[in-house]
Amino acid sequence: MLKSLNTTKFVSVAILSVILAGCGTSTPTSTGTAPTVATSLASAPLSANVYLAQAANSKDPQQRDTNLLLAAHAYINANDYAAAQKLLKSIQPSLNQSPTFLAEHKYLTARVLEHTSTYSDALKVLNYPSNWSLPSWQMTAYHQFKAHLYQLNKQPIEQVRELSLLTTYLPPAQANEVNNAIWQVLQPMHEQTLKAFTQDAKTPVFTGWLQLAYIAKHYAVDPTQLVRYLGEWQKQNPYHPAAAKLPADLDRALNAKPFTPKNIAVLLPLTGPRANAANAIRQGILASYMAKQNDQVAVNFYDTANDAASAYQQALTVGAEFIIGPLLPTEIEQLQVINAANTAATNTVTNTANPDKTANTATAPAAPVPQLFLNQVDKFTPDPNRFYFALSPAQEAADAAEHLYQDGVTMPLLLASNDALGKRMAESFIQAWKKKSDNPVEVHYFDGGDKMRTTVQDALGVRDSQERIARIKELLGNSVQADFRSRQDIDAIYMISTPQDLTLLKAFIDVNFSVFTQPVPLYTSSRSRVENESTQTAQDLNNLTLSDAPWLMQNGEENLMVNTLFSGWNNSQKRLFVMGYDAMDLIGRLAQMRSFTGYQFNGRSGALSVSPDGIVNRQLSWGRYERGSFRQL
Repeated sequence: MLKSLNTTKFVSVAILSVILAGCGTSTPTSTGTAPTVATSLASAPLSANVYLAQAANSKDPQQRDTNLLLAAHAYINANDYAAAQKLLKSIQPSLNQSPTFLAEHKYLTARVLEHTSTYSDALKVLNYPSNWSLPSWQMTAYHQFKAHLYQLNKQPIEQVRELSLLTTYLPPAQANEVNNAIWQVLQPMHEQTLKAFTQDAKTPVFTGWLQLAYIAKHYAVDPTQLVRYLGEWQKQNPYHPAAAKLPADLDRALNAKPFTPKNIAVLLPLTGPRANAANAIRQGILASYMAKQNDQVAVNFYDTANDAASAYQQALTVGAEFIIGPLLPTEIEQLQVINAANTAATNTVTNTANPDKTANTATAPAAPVPQLFLNQVDKFTPDPNRFYFALSPAQEAADAAEHLYQDGVTMPLLLASNDALGKRMAESFIQAWKKKSDNPVEVHYFDGGDKMRTTVQDALGVRDSQERIARIKELLGNSVQADFRSRQDIDAIYMISTPQDLTLLKAFIDVNFSVFTQPVPLYTSSRSRVENESTQTAQDLNNLTLSDAPWLMQNGEENLMVNTLFSGWNNSQKRLFVMGYDAMDLIGRLAQMRSFTGYQFNGRSGALSVSPDGIVNRQLSWGRYERGSFRQL
């Protein structure tokens, strides 16, 4: 039986079902035998006053302590943490010294500290000595709650360690649910993080999970190597929960056939108003192609400026085995109509030729040519051969929400440009934040000029403070000395602006933090990055943290070469260059990445992964302006 744990955020739905399984009360036996102390502590279904009254009437010290602990538990169930804390502190000096009572006191104290102090304080208290012999329900509650605290404290490795220990106390069905949750927790972790913890011999199940996750990430796009190392892992971990049945997504990755095209077609608007953007992508594709020097692979470019459908048909006519592009959403939608019509025609031919599904005389329809679109559209039907890769500002804002949460931010403020893109990015940030936190995100949209200053002052509560000072001076005279105050309930600001607005926006923020308030961290996106920034500009942006493609935060030989060859390019064109480079590198990985969503490919445009619907997700790098220069974190 699990203890009742009143919490809204836990590991996953699977773990939540484990919690709910233990929220009932102990059922009396048919013989009427009184429950043991151990089982009677497992839940507190009555009110605290009932247990306190029973404690007052108890002549047996052990029964009195049992009722007092149950009263504290009942207070916690009622969210009265102050009363629970006071009671637990009062009974500690005279508490029965058996491990069961001491463990229960630690557990309940940690429950209180979760809500009245810090998660770290709760974890310090929730630490049972290894020589304690405790009933199964108590160890279950211990590891379950400890995993929960590590999750809240953003320590996923320790969270996995506790979950792996939790499974040893659960029946098979619930253990399987927790195992699935463990695998989900491991998916976002970088392979180097996993590798650092793969040698812990004290907890073999935990270590086995990390080894498996590392193997899956490191060899996901090389099926031969993946099979080899998985086989070795299974021999070394024959009794591990995942040895008999691999996680479903890893099993799919093993069986996914990689794309190995010899004829690659690229559809881009090589002429017309979009030619500059298309040329940057084209140069990135060619740079990747030349770096591999594979004479067996041909790359052909087709201009979509006049008609994307014609370029697409031309590529198919000459035998394209994989297609990159097109670039524009309207072109993608045009090809979607063609693909839908071809699919419908194929289904009609198949059904007509084989109506009873027994005939085998019909010619099998040609498999669709796999395609990596270089943008995203709002509506599409997922297809195993269709992928969508975009440098999406909305996706970048969602990634920023994740990053701020991992940085420990709890109450972010958004300052966004009052235009369509600013509103779209703000909404994307808000939706991503809702998945992480119940705390609301406050957004203020700004226009240019003096209106920007007014928006910043309103957002920081400065105008309200200035108005209060003005009213006091009206009453007491202008001799009253007072400084304005800015709000103190936010702990970060995320700015969504153009490069032209960024310097002025940050200056307004800096001057509108009062001397009584510690300035909060400032974040922004690659959209705001200033072109050809001078030392003075970098100094003006000191302490600002910015997301961008990792390649644009480096100064290697490849960066120098691109800057020399294409000296007129701006940052947007350079991002398109690395997008084209990554598009070529992704081709042989896409099928496995889609099957195993936990795999990340470290590309030049970001850490890339593929969701089940075929969207290529991008996790950017972060850098900070410090002492007049910009450096990658």
